[in-house]
Amino acid sequence: MQDPNELPGPGGDPRKPDPGIPEAPARRASPPSPSPAAAGRSAAAGDTVPPGGDDPPGPPRVPASASPPPSTAGKPSVATDTGLRAAVARTLQSLRAERGWSLDQLASRSGVSKGVLVALEQGRSNPNLATLARIGDAFGVPVTRLVDVSDEPVVRITGPEQARVLWRGEAGGTGTIIAATEPPWAAELWRWTLQPGERFGGEPHGPASKEMTWVESGTVTLTVAGRRYEVAAPRCARFPGGLPHFYANEGTEPAVITMIVVIPPAPS
Repeated sequence: MQDPNELPGPGGDPRKPDPGIPEAPARRASPPSPSPAAAGRSAAAGDTVPPGGDDPPGPPRVPASASPPPSTAGKPSVATDTGLRAAVARTLQSLRAERGWSLDQLASRSGVSKGVLVALEQGRSNPNLATLARIGDAFGVPVTRLVDVSDEPVVRITGPEQARVLWRGEAGGTGTIIAATEPPWAAELWRWTLQPGERFGGEPHGPASKEMTWVESGTVTLTVAGRRYEVAAPRCARFPGGLPHFYANEGTEPAVITMIVVIPPAPS
């Protein structure tokens, strides 16, 4: 009998789990771990995994030369929403089937364990942002593709109801993905609020990705490949997203930033 875990498309037999949003991808706050930002995609700095997810939080994409993020930092975690889990499950199965990848192949490309992938495809796990970013990078798609399977018209207008909070800090900060374009070369639009003492990010995005951040208010400390940069409003920073990086608010006032992460096509 063929092992259902090796089927590229959605399977019928239950699969067994292995090993969670807040303390990032970084998008994303940046996973590479392979989302987005995330980081955004990027977010993986000192997090707490919500119940239901076993993906090792692993240090936020923080370079060895930078001081490790505090374990209390918020770990981006996708809300424990059954509809959201179902969307991730359907999309993950569909993308895998399109490419003809087995679970083992996706695990190898994304750096996410096979057990976690099984749990996600069965809708039993609440993935953190770092996990979504890794998977998105492997497929070359934005995080929004994983959490929203609606059809794309020529012009799509969205509002606050389509935005999703994928990171929550210990002091009330948030990382919200507003929207994203379709691949290849997808672009994610994020809005982050960092309260004093909060940080996110750590892991790099996929190779060739790019990240640009505009500080709307306050000041953030951006660390890229171990080097610190103070970015105060209304300044903008841009850098290769494939480098380890993270953001921190070391001031006394909240910081608000708008971020764009460009994700390259997945390698063939």
